[in-house]
Amino acid sequence: MFTLCLDIGGTKVAAGLADAEGVLVHTATCPTPAGASAELVWVAVASMIADELRAADGAVRAVGIACSGPIDLNSGNVSPINIASWRGFPLRDRVAATVPGVPVRLGGDGVCMTMGEHWHGAGRGAGFLLGMVVSTGVGGGLVLNGAPYAGRTGNAGHVGHVVVEQNGEPCSCGGRGCVETVAAGPWLVRWARANGWSAPPGAGARELADAAATGNAIAVRAFHRGATALAAMIASVAAVCDLDLVVIGGGVAKSGRLLFDPVRAALADYARLDFLAGLRVVPAELGGDAGLVGAARLAGL
Repeated sequence: MFTLCLDIGGTKVAAGLADAEGVLVHTATCPTPAGASAELVWVAVASMIADELRAADGAVRAVGIACSGPIDLNSGNVSPINIASWRGFPLRDRVAATVPGVPVRLGGDGVCMTMGEHWHGAGRGAGFLLGMVVSTGVGGGLVLNGAPYAGRTGNAGHVGHVVVEQNGEPCSCGGRGCVETVAAGPWLVRWARANGWSAPPGAGARELADAAATGNAIAVRAFHRGATALAAMIASVAAVCDLDLVVIGGGVAKSGRLLFDPVRAALADYARLDFLAGLRVVPAELGGDAGLVGAARLAGL
């Protein structure tokens, strides 16, 4: 018997089958239909579910869903910022209708990523963990006292919308000055271009990282600026939650030392309370599979 796992975001829909130990035995992905209606996005998700059910030959004992948020655990509805047509979309009920009689659990993609890393990745053994994805946005989730913490509505750990600049840029969430507007990949590139980085049209965070690695001063400054904002946010969350470990994954995190070195240096300035002295920041280990592994863990709780 398998757990069917889903990880739904603004860029891609991932699906997989996990065994009882959380090992993924089958995975598949497809692009999230850009600018599509709610039903067309659902068709893509439903197609992935159908493929996994065929691969499992019906041997599915539970379903776990990781979805970008906000979500509402009470209703099972989702309103992802990065899927514009899903507003109050009844995701849990729709999925449940495709697998009658099988329990279905929904969680935010940030908390599922964190659960995956806590179970089988870089967060193993951590008691108080913040997991983060720094990519086209900044997402996160919390494991507190060894257990996932979803909060009142399921949205605890939405650290991308911690304010780090009081008079900063407007954010897609409707607020202003969120860490996402400084540290997410598209925002790193936007700042670099505004400050003189010359790059061909379509160049993104990967090209910016390549430029920084070869010593381009503007690209290096962009990464330091983003890393400093992340460090400020991490210090704030760590002080509130008494964290012992932060795990960072996502496309921007693939830049390695370009991101992690300035994050750790800035964190040493911000996190000065004695109880934060041992706080560590490490790269994620599971890559794009973290959300699926976490969704499997969620389904088994």
